[in-house]
Order: sequence, then C-alpha cells, then structure tokens
Amino acid sequence: MATTYKILGQIVGTASTSSLYTAPAATQTVVSSLVVANRGTTNNTFWIAAVPSGSTLENKHYLAFNVPISGSDSTALTLGITLGGEDQIQISGMANSGSFTLFGSQIS
Repeated sequence: MATTYKILGQIVGTASTSSLYTAPAATQTVVSSLVVANRGTTNNTFWIAAVPSGSTLENKHYLAFNVPISGSDSTALTLGITLGGEDQIQISGMANSGSFTLFGSQIS
C-alpha cells in the first residue's frame, strides 16, 4: 500500500456547510491537521464535521461547533482523524473571509 502525504483540501469559508475533503473510494485517509485562518478584521466563528460515507450532516458529526476566532488570526488543530472511502470533512463559517486548509496522508 502506498502512502501519499499532501494537502487534502483548501476552501474559502461560506455561510452554508461545504465539503472541504472527500476521501476517494477504496482509499484510507489520515487527517493530521487543519489550519483555519480568519482573513477578516472582525471576530467570527467556524464549524467542523466528520461525515461518514452515505450520510448527511447530523448533530453527532460535529467535531467543533461555533468556535470563535479573532479577526486577522489563525488557529491550527492537530486532529489525527481516520477516514474511510468517501467519508467527508465538512466546514462552515466565515463567509468569504476564512480559509481552511487540511493536511494528511492518503493510503491506497
């Protein structure tokens, strides 16, 4: 099995929930970290969820909910999340002023 270390996903925050990363079918993924940057000057909040393949977002999927982040600041989260094929990391918050970058490895 080959392991590829990479940037798994990058997205600009939105007011609605968006998929930051979907694990490819027949691939295992280890999410090592997530960096959230508030490019705006005002305080804001964000959400992170891990959604299993074939599921829709439910309250039980949230890893972080309504987390405050100061204006012009960033936070790095060390996660260690494992994903199976087609599992997703979804985010929400900081419409047009936040950046989300997910790092990890894919095993195929």
